[in-house]
Amino acid sequence: MIPIRSAGPADVPVILSLVRELAAFEREPDAVTATEAMLADALFATPPAAEALIAERDGEVAGFALFFHNFSTWTGRRGLYLEDLYVTPAARGAGVGTALLRHLAGIAVDRGCARFEWSVLDWNADAIAFYRAMGAVGMEEWTVQRVDGAALTRLAGR
Repeated sequence: MIPIRSAGPADVPVILSLVRELAAFEREPDAVTATEAMLADALFATPPAAEALIAERDGEVAGFALFFHNFSTWTGRRGLYLEDLYVTPAARGAGVGTALLRHLAGIAVDRGCARFEWSVLDWNADAIAFYRAMGAVGMEEWTVQRVDGAALTRLAGR
């Protein structure tokens, strides 16, 4: 059994470290601009913008998941959106990712969510195969759109 717990304020430094590891894995090592203060505010303000889980293996942090709620007008219910899931290289293949996904699915069910969703990079074949084995269905007809940085400022008319 993989112990999973809600993150606390003392976990912020390790969460940021894992976010940086994830960014490096996703070939964007310099893209993380978040700070510990920003994450602490997002996770522990009232109300929080997101929540995080910590998975442990042999008393060490083995991975984390960061998630928040979205809303579906079609179902009239909120959903659970998984922003990041990361398992340390040493813990891969030990069931940590599966335990985190199962725990998150339980949260979604307990909170009455209509959906549990996340995105995955199209080149990450191992993750895609893992998610399919867990019962996930790719939303191939949907394309994520993003506006950030200067383009966001321009769109806002500022």
